[in-house]
Amino acid sequence: MSTSMATGSAQLDATASPPRPRGAGDWTLAHFAALERIVGALKAPLATDTTVDLSGLGALDTAGASLLVGLLGPERLANLASADPTLPAAQRALLQTVGTAMSGYHEPRISLRSHTVTDVLARIGAAMENIYHQQVRLLGFIGLTLETFARTVFKPRSWRVTSLVAHVEETGLDAVPIVALLTFMVGAVVAFLGSTVLADFGATIYTVDLVAYSFLREFGVLLTAILLAGRTASAFTAQIGSMKANEEIDAIRALGLDPMELLVLPRVLAMLAALPMLTFIAMMCGLIGGGLVCALTLDIPPVMFINLVKSDIAVRHFLVGIAKAPIFAFLIAVIGCLEGFKVTGSAESVGEHTTSAVVQSIFVVILLDALAALFYMEMGW
Repeated sequence: MSTSMATGSAQLDATASPPRPRGAGDWTLAHFAALERIVGALKAPLATDTTVDLSGLGALDTAGASLLVGLLGPERLANLASADPTLPAAQRALLQTVGTAMSGYHEPRISLRSHTVTDVLARIGAAMENIYHQQVRLLGFIGLTLETFARTVFKPRSWRVTSLVAHVEETGLDAVPIVALLTFMVGAVVAFLGSTVLADFGATIYTVDLVAYSFLREFGVLLTAILLAGRTASAFTAQIGSMKANEEIDAIRALGLDPMELLVLPRVLAMLAALPMLTFIAMMCGLIGGGLVCALTLDIPPVMFINLVKSDIAVRHFLVGIAKAPIFAFLIAVIGCLEGFKVTGSAESVGEHTTSAVVQSIFVVILLDALAALFYMEMGW
């Protein structure tokens, strides 16, 4: 029978003392089912003191080698292959490789039972681990951004002025209408609700203080940051993510350019310039909305409204609010750019990371604003 076409076999040689198994024929994937039955009939794995004759082996592939591992054991097969000079070099190498690879293999334990509490705790643990890794990557990206800024700030030839101006227009100037309209309406709502509640105590005049205090310290910067987190962070992620999916960032690196310097730094600096200006506009529009409600419903004329703001609201309230804007701007821009770099080569990944950038930015903004409010309260500011 031709060796190249013969089905492999494993038999016990009764003439030997003690009897020993002998492998012959082709041990390949084409004969896997028949060989598996033969190996099972020999009650594999064999005893460690049993000698084996592999001189009659024909063709051999990884499927046949895995059956020999089941017959002899991985370590013994690797040692036998290295010590048997009758085997061709290719077969010895294959047997040694498969034996070494399967020596550390353990059959995975599969549990068919599921427990609700265990599953919930497992998902909570996985979510916490994911959040931890996200924060580590965010801190690392913040450090890389600061390092890039420190490296380029004293090299005017490395500044991307055109890109910076374009992003300032995109993130700042184009956002003025939506920021102004939203804060104007919120200012009117705050004044209306405040006057409704304070009217029961005969203190409607303090509606002016309520509007000014809330917008200068909190609402102006918070509403603006949330709007830019949804509008600009998502845009940064989509822009960089699309470049990542199209392998344009790899092309930038191949040209010897730094993506951090070319893509990230102009966006971060543009946000640092745009958000404080938008915050100031939001504060003014909120005061105008509140002043309009006071003039129409409380008979408080604009001149009286302005005088009350000047006399009752200290400048430090404005400074407390505006001081938070650069911090929010930096984090929103960094999160948006980082999520863009995480995108893989698919449109679905761009959408997922764009959503993640918006959620993370809004969460970080609200969290830091709450911590800042507690800090200012403890400091008496």
